Amino acid sequence: MAWSLTRLRPDNQQAVDLALMAAGRALYLANHFERKCKFVLRIANLETALIGSPQMPFADALASVAKDKWLGPTILDLSSFPPVSADQAEALDAAKDARNFIAHEGALFGPLHTRETHIRSHLGKLRASVVALAHGDDIVSGWVYDIEEKHDSGFRFPDYVHTVEEWVFGECAPNISLKRTNQSLRD
Repeated sequence: MAWSLTRLRPDNQQAVDLALMAAGRALYLANHFERKCKFVLRIANLETALIGSPQMPFADALASVAKDKWLGPTILDLSSFPPVSADQAEALDAAKDARNFIAHEGALFGPLHTRETHIRSHLGKLRASVVALAHGDDIVSGWVYDIEEKHDSGFRFPDYVHTVEEWVFGECAPNISLKRTNQSLRD
């Protein structure tokens, strides 16, 4: 486990490339999910401060809003707001766990010359995390949309989870069957 890159060339370059592309795309979504959660919490806290003290100058209300927290406490705080249902809170918690897997283990499928079956197994775990993340991201994205449009539209991106899954996994969606090259697979 010394160097991450060695002189060994992967026999399964296509599988490695697909796995790294999927991990990178998943990380892109995970980062945006976290940013949106923090944004929604900041707005909710600002609204609470202004409703609680209507005479408070806006600058003071803005200063009273807590600074960014880790994602776990952010999700916990978001889940405590009354319009958040138990199902939404559960989906947000699962999305937080998925985000953590993606951020910390998304590309950890082993050495670049690992067997394709191991890469497929890892992509299965990554896919489950991406689906959980997409469910939570759909909820938070709807809230961001409503905040930006200044009304409760209830709009949601149709079939968002499938769209995310297709974009992240591209060629290996929907069943993680990596295309076989002329080279035989080493299992």
